[in-house]
Amino acid sequence: MTPSSPSAWQQRIAGEWHGRPSLFDAHGTWCGYEDIRRSSDAEDGATVYRMDGGLTGGGPLAGRFRLAAPFAFTVGDADDNRLYQGPDFHGSGQPYGSFVDAHYYGPGWQVGLNTWNHVLPDGATQVYSSVLYQGWTVVGCFNGLYVRTTDHDTDPATRRAVAAHRDAETANGPVPWILPTKQAGRFAGDCELWGADQKPLGTVRVVHRLTPLDLLRAEHRVTWTGGGLDRAFTVVRRRDGTREFWEGPDAWGGAQAFGRANFPLWHFTDGDVHRVRAREFALDATAGMSAGGRLAVTYELFGGNVLTGVLHGVLTWEAES
Repeated sequence: MTPSSPSAWQQRIAGEWHGRPSLFDAHGTWCGYEDIRRSSDAEDGATVYRMDGGLTGGGPLAGRFRLAAPFAFTVGDADDNRLYQGPDFHGSGQPYGSFVDAHYYGPGWQVGLNTWNHVLPDGATQVYSSVLYQGWTVVGCFNGLYVRTTDHDTDPATRRAVAAHRDAETANGPVPWILPTKQAGRFAGDCELWGADQKPLGTVRVVHRLTPLDLLRAEHRVTWTGGGLDRAFTVVRRRDGTREFWEGPDAWGGAQAFGRANFPLWHFTDGDVHRVRAREFALDATAGMSAGGRLAVTYELFGGNVLTGVLHGVLTWEAES
């Protein structure tokens, strides 16, 4: 049942969003772009989502992800569970402040999707990714940055800004994920912590100190402080193409990157059976010999197999002399 007033998340995503997310295959190989305009409107007591656009390129995936009609689906809008009620998507999403984790199925694309949307503190930029599944098997990923407008069809300046954003996504969408390889420093920022019950728990200061060991490995010292989440751990991160490995001593795991977005899963060795499922997105990564200086991060925290919290925010790079 859609409430009489929009949920907090629905109010946060009001307006129209414009992006050109890139499509990657399961190995992280860039395949093409999808041009998208998406919006949601209250109609006859229901919230209706619409997405219009088209796929450019796609390689072997083109036939699967190209449709001859815009998407439309009804959403049961609520602050705890957002129910996607078809016809083009079926599933649900759970908001945690400015981040939503959604799981659903798209009959036209014939894939299950795990979509993570994070509205940044500016309120006008959204970090988007959809990891695409055939059953339990990853077949690809869409990801990119969206910008919000409220007057695209009436203001030429807005249309020029959107065109510039699309040009930037065209240039930067295929850029591979990488951390600094020769410069020590730290990514740091204040992040929001939300409980599994979707209630705010406070602010956590997140600091990730990197010391490159060679061109493929870096020592990664992490501290999370505040919000009742005080944790410090050290790992060696090793990069192998689009894959990454966390090789102790305090956590073990791996990651798969799709362009600027890296998706780690790691397990702590502290005896408390903690694990983290995450996305790290290089907001300002561009083609060239640099790694960028701003990361949008989201961490889903688990005690055993039980979700205990969601931590998200933006980290900024500070080089060490």
